[in-house]
Amino acid sequence: MKIIKKLSEMITEEIHDADKYIRCALMHKEDMPALAEIFFKLSTEEMEHMKMLHEQVTRIISDYRKEKGETPPEMLAVYNYLHEQQIDHAAEVKAKQTLFRG
Repeated sequence: MKIIKKLSEMITEEIHDADKYIRCALMHKEDMPALAEIFFKLSTEEMEHMKMLHEQVTRIISDYRKEKGETPPEMLAVYNYLHEQQIDHAAEVKAKQTLFRG
C-alpha cells in the first residue's frame, strides 16, 4: 500500500525535525533560554505529529486486516523495518527532551 509508505516517510520526517529542534534547544539552553524553550516546544509538537501519523498507519493496517485478511508479507516487512528504526530514533529524541527538562 502506497499510503503506508508515504505515512512512514512522513513519520521519519517528523522524528528528524523533532531531533533537530531538541538539539537546538539543548545547544541554547544556557545562553538563550527563551529560544531554547521554543525549540523544545517545537520538538514536542513534532513528536505529537509523529504519534498522530503512527496512529493512522496502525488504523489503516487494522482496517486492511478486517476487510481483506492478513497483510501482505512484503508490506509488513517494509513497515516493520521502518517502524523499528523509527522507534529507536524516537527514543533518542525523547531522551534528549528529558535531558532538556532535567
